[in-house]
Amino acid sequence: MELTDSHLYINKYLFDKKYIREIESDDFSNNYPVIYILFDLTSRKAYVGESTNAFRRMHNHLINTQKKILKYVYIISNPIFNKSATLDIESNLIKYMSSDGGFTLLNGNAGLSGHNYYKRNLYFEIFEEIWDKLKLEKVVTKDILDIDNSDLFKFSPYKSLSKDQDFAILHYLSILNVNDKSMVFVEGSAGTGKTVLAIYLIKLLLTDFDIDDLDNSNEEMLEKLNLVNSIKNSHGILSIGLVIPMVSLRKTLRNVFKSINGLSAGMVIGPSDVVKKHYDLLIVDEAHRLKRRVGITNYGSFDNTNKKLGLDNNGTELDWIIHNSKHQIFFYDQAQSIRPSDVPQDQYLKLKSSSYIIKLTSQMRVSSGNDYIKFVHSLLNPNSHSNVLTIKDHNYDLKLFDYLPNMIKELEEKESKHGLCRLMAGYSWEWISRKNGKPDAIIDGVELFWNKVAHDWINSTTQINEMGCIHTTQGYDLNYGGVIFGKEIVFNPQTSRIEIIKSKYFDAKGKSGIDEIALHNYIINIYKTLLYRGIKGTYIYVCDKNLREYFGKHINIKRKEEPFKILPFNKVKPYINSVPIYDISVAAGLFSELQQSSNHEWIELPEAYKPQNNYFVCKVVGESMNRRIPNNSWCLFRKDTGGTRDGKIVLVEHYNIQDSDYGAGYTIKSYQSKKETNQDSWHHQEIILKPLSFDDSFENIVLKQDEIIELNVVGIFVGVL
Repeated sequence: MELTDSHLYINKYLFDKKYIREIESDDFSNNYPVIYILFDLTSRKAYVGESTNAFRRMHNHLINTQKKILKYVYIISNPIFNKSATLDIESNLIKYMSSDGGFTLLNGNAGLSGHNYYKRNLYFEIFEEIWDKLKLEKVVTKDILDIDNSDLFKFSPYKSLSKDQDFAILHYLSILNVNDKSMVFVEGSAGTGKTVLAIYLIKLLLTDFDIDDLDNSNEEMLEKLNLVNSIKNSHGILSIGLVIPMVSLRKTLRNVFKSINGLSAGMVIGPSDVVKKHYDLLIVDEAHRLKRRVGITNYGSFDNTNKKLGLDNNGTELDWIIHNSKHQIFFYDQAQSIRPSDVPQDQYLKLKSSSYIIKLTSQMRVSSGNDYIKFVHSLLNPNSHSNVLTIKDHNYDLKLFDYLPNMIKELEEKESKHGLCRLMAGYSWEWISRKNGKPDAIIDGVELFWNKVAHDWINSTTQINEMGCIHTTQGYDLNYGGVIFGKEIVFNPQTSRIEIIKSKYFDAKGKSGIDEIALHNYIINIYKTLLYRGIKGTYIYVCDKNLREYFGKHINIKRKEEPFKILPFNKVKPYINSVPIYDISVAAGLFSELQQSSNHEWIELPEAYKPQNNYFVCKVVGESMNRRIPNNSWCLFRKDTGGTRDGKIVLVEHYNIQDSDYGAGYTIKSYQSKKETNQDSWHHQEIILKPLSFDDSFENIVLKQDEIIELNVVGIFVGVL
């Protein structure tokens, strides 16, 4: 079968000795660079390769035990192919086919091309053409964008490595080759590709490479394979475990491992699993999240594990790993330690002093690179002696919002275009939705819920109003991340410092038994880690006004557009084309004087409302009325002219009301009165001002007897603009 356009040829042949002779008649199959795909529809196994002599290469594959069971071969050619092009397209086919899920690839991962060269973008366009044609043939099934967003692709061992990743692999293989026991720390900030590197190494060490697959001109690949063969000769087949402390990420990586030839889900283990057998090599990803016996839930199980290993109760998960393995690799970043139960930094420092250290510096996640990482660090650690750094890459989509619905809208637009866009937040709200289904937080009228599942939350939802916490997002990549800075983190303009309010931080295990300085450091680490999730961009909303203003000096702020137009004074026709706008918070007991003053602005109402006498507009702040009025909403009122007010929302003034949102004397609540009627008259027995909020902590304001006389109903609520 031949699938062609003016340049690209994809020819299909039976893969056996009788029919591969037909390959000789292919114009580009001999002495010309081509790509090929061997596959079998029954076993769902495949192999991707490239060659300058496809006919001879097929003969070699037919005598290979694993490959001779394959039934078909595609030969992919193009007159403009050169060696670099076929290596690059081969690399992309391996990466994407291994993540498509249709076939298990028999390929190793030592020699994938990751180099730049002339017209590389053109060859990716050709790869996309090839992919579309293979989809028509049902050899592959998924779109490239869907694969880009999949865990199998993001954690694939078939990724080409950066220079420092490649150096790290060579360095580690050299260490392993000459040591019977070893301890290595791989250090790198978030996004430097630590998890991918760990999986790449495991696949490399456990693959039997076919000599016919080797490119003798690729010196780096040959050096790796020589070291791997030397390790196998001296150590035998290694028993390897990948230790993942976080349950959610562990479950995700088990799904990845069971889809990769030569790996299995059982290789991905938790820290307590290491006591089940002794390992040659334990690789610990996110090692900063290993636990000690502080602030954990199951002390009994923890103590039993220590007992099995002959350790006292001071033993840690770090001790377990060292005890039950000959070789250890710790992928470690102290800046991502986020709880007091994490093994303290000083224990790692003691081990590092006598260990091998490998550093990763290239930023593999965030498209703006290390500039963004340094910017976030300087932003969250302000002091009088240093300035906040800037981001040189202006294409990275970093925005600060002062109105959450606008941020939600933009995230939803990015989700529909790119996928994998999620909202995250610090622990500034209790998790009440799991008990009663009510929102965990309401901000600017948006009802927000904590992640509804604990495991693999990133892939379980596309609901933008669902917030991920640090435990469901650490270790994952997003295309766009939205981060809400909660009420537990504020900025002090007098000291120019970020401060933490412990009482507004609701991770009980995250603040148990530690001092204010330690808690501050953990919370800063949490927000850093959340801000590092977004590949293409990060959107930020900040609850604390001072912190938002500080961020606004360094990040472009996207402000809420007001739902009205302020008219110049010479265009104002009072109550004909405009109504007055007042600021309750500055009235401070003199609202009637403010209304009578000419020292205020006039606005043009939205089309839904027509100006009328006695109309005015005020901003409603706070969450006490969020069932009807979102926080920071501009609302239309009419001056009270008497009549029944029962059940209506009112703006009232009273000397005994202390509402922090408006200043002394004012509040907006639902009005309810209890009357006492005599034969010829009636009077108020009590007036109740009721909040209408999803937050049950707001209480009724009850006025009785003489208090009622002093109540002044300023306005009746008409609607939210």
